[in-house]
Amino acid sequence: MPAEPRAKIAFVGSHGVGKTTLCYGLAARLKRRDVALEIVHEVARRSPLPINEATTVPAQRWILLTQVAEELVAAARYPVVLCDRSVLDNYVYLLLAAGRDSEFEALVEGWLPTYDLLVYVPVLAQPSPDGVRAADPGFQRAVDERLNEELARRGLPVLRLDPGARAAWLERVEAAAWLRVGSPQLELLTPE
Repeated sequence: MPAEPRAKIAFVGSHGVGKTTLCYGLAARLKRRDVALEIVHEVARRSPLPINEATTVPAQRWILLTQVAEELVAAARYPVVLCDRSVLDNYVYLLLAAGRDSEFEALVEGWLPTYDLLVYVPVLAQPSPDGVRAADPGFQRAVDERLNEELARRGLPVLRLDPGARAAWLERVEAAAWLRVGSPQLELLTPE
Protein backbone atom coordinates (compact mmCIF):
# COMPACT_ATOMS: atom_id res chain seq x y z
CA MET A 1 0.00 0.00 0.00
CA PRO A 2 1.49 3.39 -0.97
CA ALA A 3 2.41 5.83 1.80
CA GLU A 4 -0.06 8.58 2.58
CA PRO A 5 1.01 11.88 0.95
CA ARG A 6 2.48 14.36 3.43
CA ALA A 7 2.47 18.13 3.08
CA LYS A 8 2.72 21.33 5.08
CA ILE A 9 0.93 24.36 3.68
CA ALA A 10 1.23 27.83 5.20
CA PHE A 11 -0.77 30.98 4.58
CA VAL A 12 1.40 34.11 4.67
CA GLY A 13 0.49 37.76 4.68
CA SER A 14 -0.13 40.68 6.96
CA HIS A 15 -2.76 40.56 9.69
CA GLY A 16 -6.40 41.02 8.78
CA VAL A 17 -6.14 39.78 5.18
CA GLY A 18 -8.13 36.54 5.43
CA LYS A 19 -5.49 33.87 6.13
CA THR A 20 -7.56 32.25 8.88
CA THR A 21 -10.70 32.16 6.75
CA LEU A 22 -8.80 30.51 3.87
CA CYS A 23 -7.07 28.08 6.23
CA TYR A 24 -10.40 26.89 7.66
CA GLY A 25 -11.99 26.79 4.22
CA LEU A 26 -9.18 24.67 2.83
CA ALA A 27 -9.34 22.38 5.86
CA ALA A 28 -13.06 21.81 5.32
CA ARG A 29 -12.59 21.03 1.63
CA LEU A 30 -9.69 18.64 2.23
CA LYS A 31 -11.56 16.87 5.04
CA ARG A 32 -14.46 16.30 2.63
CA ARG A 33 -11.89 14.47 0.50
CA ASP A 34 -10.92 12.33 3.52
CA VAL A 35 -7.56 14.03 4.06
CA ALA A 36 -6.33 13.67 7.65
CA LEU A 37 -5.00 17.07 8.70
CA GLU A 38 -4.25 19.42 11.54
CA ILE A 39 -4.35 23.22 11.67
CA VAL A 40 -1.60 25.17 13.41
CA HIS A 41 -3.47 28.24 14.62
CA GLU A 42 -1.97 31.71 14.83
CA VAL A 43 0.18 31.62 17.97
CA ALA A 44 0.56 35.39 18.38
CA ARG A 45 -3.00 35.55 19.72
CA ARG A 46 -1.88 33.46 22.72
CA SER A 47 1.34 35.33 23.36
CA PRO A 48 1.81 36.26 27.01
CA LEU A 49 4.05 39.09 25.79
CA PRO A 50 3.31 42.25 23.77
CA ILE A 51 2.43 41.90 20.08
CA ASN A 52 1.73 44.23 17.15
CA GLU A 53 3.51 47.60 17.21
CA ALA A 54 4.44 47.12 20.90
CA THR A 55 6.14 43.77 20.35
CA THR A 56 9.56 43.00 21.75
CA VAL A 57 12.38 40.69 20.77
CA PRO A 58 11.45 38.22 23.56
CA ALA A 59 7.81 38.26 22.42
CA GLN A 60 8.69 37.52 18.81
CA ARG A 61 11.15 34.81 19.86
CA TRP A 62 8.37 33.20 21.93
CA ILE A 63 6.02 33.35 18.94
CA LEU A 64 8.60 31.87 16.55
CA LEU A 65 9.58 29.04 18.88
CA THR A 66 5.94 28.24 19.67
CA GLN A 67 5.12 28.19 15.94
CA VAL A 68 7.94 25.72 15.26
CA ALA A 69 6.96 23.53 18.22
CA GLU A 70 3.32 23.38 17.16
CA GLU A 71 4.27 22.56 13.58
CA LEU A 72 6.51 19.73 14.82
CA VAL A 73 3.72 18.23 16.91
CA ALA A 74 1.14 18.55 14.13
CA ALA A 75 3.45 16.97 11.53
CA ALA A 76 4.20 14.07 13.86
CA ARG A 77 0.49 13.33 14.26
CA TYR A 78 -1.01 14.13 10.86
CA PRO A 79 0.12 13.72 7.25
CA VAL A 80 -1.14 17.18 6.23
CA VAL A 81 -0.55 20.34 8.24
CA LEU A 82 -2.18 23.69 7.46
CA CYS A 83 -0.53 26.71 9.09
CA ASP A 84 -2.37 29.97 9.70
CA ARG A 85 1.00 31.78 9.35
CA SER A 86 4.55 30.65 8.74
CA VAL A 87 7.78 31.32 10.58
CA LEU A 88 8.63 33.93 7.94
CA ASP A 89 5.67 36.20 8.44
CA ASN A 90 6.08 35.85 12.21
CA TYR A 91 9.76 36.81 11.75
CA VAL A 92 8.73 39.91 9.79
CA TYR A 93 7.20 41.39 12.95
CA LEU A 94 10.59 40.92 14.67
CA LEU A 95 12.35 42.54 11.70
CA LEU A 96 10.08 45.56 11.93
CA ALA A 97 10.52 45.85 15.70
CA ALA A 98 14.25 45.29 16.06
CA GLY A 99 15.95 44.35 12.79
CA ARG A 100 17.67 41.09 11.95
CA ASP A 101 18.34 38.62 14.74
CA SER A 102 21.26 36.37 13.73
CA GLU A 103 20.17 33.43 15.88
CA PHE A 104 16.60 33.51 14.64
CA GLU A 105 17.59 34.33 11.07
CA ALA A 106 19.30 30.91 10.97
CA LEU A 107 16.24 29.23 12.48
CA VAL A 108 13.89 30.82 9.94
CA GLU A 109 16.20 30.08 7.02
CA GLY A 110 16.51 26.44 8.08
CA TRP A 111 12.78 26.05 8.73
CA LEU A 112 11.43 27.55 5.48
CA PRO A 113 12.18 24.44 3.37
CA THR A 114 9.78 22.42 5.57
CA TYR A 115 6.82 24.13 3.85
CA ASP A 116 5.56 22.43 0.72
CA LEU A 117 3.41 25.40 -0.25
CA LEU A 118 3.36 29.04 0.83
CA VAL A 119 0.16 30.90 -0.07
CA TYR A 120 0.47 34.69 -0.07
CA VAL A 121 -2.75 36.52 0.83
CA PRO A 122 -2.67 40.19 -0.26
CA VAL A 123 -4.02 43.20 1.59
CA LEU A 124 -7.41 44.25 0.19
CA ALA A 125 -8.88 46.28 3.04
CA GLN A 126 -8.02 47.80 6.39
CA PRO A 127 -7.89 45.35 9.27
CA SER A 128 -11.03 45.11 11.36
CA PRO A 129 -10.50 45.70 15.07
CA ASP A 130 -10.79 42.36 16.85
CA GLY A 131 -9.31 43.29 20.21
CA VAL A 132 -6.02 41.47 19.53
CA ARG A 133 -4.39 42.38 16.23
CA ALA A 134 -3.38 45.91 15.21
CA ALA A 135 -6.08 47.93 13.47
CA ASP A 136 -3.67 50.55 12.05
CA PRO A 137 -3.69 50.22 8.22
CA GLY A 138 -0.21 51.76 8.06
CA PHE A 139 1.20 48.98 10.23
CA GLN A 140 -0.69 46.37 8.18
CA ARG A 141 0.91 47.75 4.98
CA ALA A 142 4.37 47.90 6.60
CA VAL A 143 4.11 44.21 7.52
CA ASP A 144 2.92 43.36 4.00
CA GLU A 145 5.75 45.32 2.32
CA ARG A 146 8.43 43.79 4.54
CA LEU A 147 7.04 40.30 4.00
CA ASN A 148 7.17 40.79 0.23
CA GLU A 149 10.77 42.04 0.51
CA GLU A 150 11.69 38.91 2.48
CA LEU A 151 9.93 36.58 0.04
CA ALA A 152 11.80 38.20 -2.87
CA ARG A 153 15.16 38.34 -1.06
CA ARG A 154 14.96 34.64 -0.25
CA GLY A 155 13.66 33.65 -3.70
CA LEU A 156 10.83 31.60 -2.19
CA PRO A 157 8.25 30.02 -4.48
CA VAL A 158 4.85 31.35 -3.46
CA LEU A 159 1.30 30.91 -4.68
CA ARG A 160 0.20 34.56 -4.95
CA LEU A 161 -3.53 35.11 -4.77
CA ASP A 162 -4.88 37.65 -7.24
CA PRO A 163 -6.36 40.68 -5.42
CA GLY A 164 -8.91 41.07 -8.21
CA ALA A 165 -10.18 37.49 -7.98
CA ARG A 166 -10.98 37.05 -4.29
CA ALA A 167 -14.07 34.94 -5.04
CA ALA A 168 -11.80 32.30 -6.61
CA TRP A 169 -9.11 32.24 -3.89
CA LEU A 170 -10.33 29.13 -2.11
CA GLU A 171 -10.70 27.15 -5.34
CA ARG A 172 -7.20 28.18 -6.42
CA VAL A 173 -5.69 27.20 -3.05
CA GLU A 174 -7.59 23.90 -3.01
CA ALA A 175 -6.31 23.00 -6.50
CA ALA A 176 -2.71 23.79 -5.53
CA ALA A 177 -3.02 21.89 -2.26
CA TRP A 178 -4.60 18.87 -3.94
CA LEU A 179 -1.57 18.58 -6.24
CA ARG A 180 0.49 18.01 -3.09
CA VAL A 181 -1.86 15.95 -0.94
CA GLY A 182 -4.10 14.11 -3.38
CA SER A 183 -4.02 10.34 -3.19
CA PRO A 184 -1.78 8.82 -5.82
CA GLN A 185 -3.82 7.24 -8.54
CA LEU A 186 -3.81 3.50 -8.73
CA GLU A 187 -2.00 2.18 -11.75
CA LEU A 188 -4.44 0.93 -14.29
CA LEU A 189 -4.28 -2.80 -14.82
CA THR A 190 -3.67 -3.75 -18.39
CA PRO A 191 -5.02 -7.03 -19.69
CA GLU A 192 -2.37 -9.64 -20.31
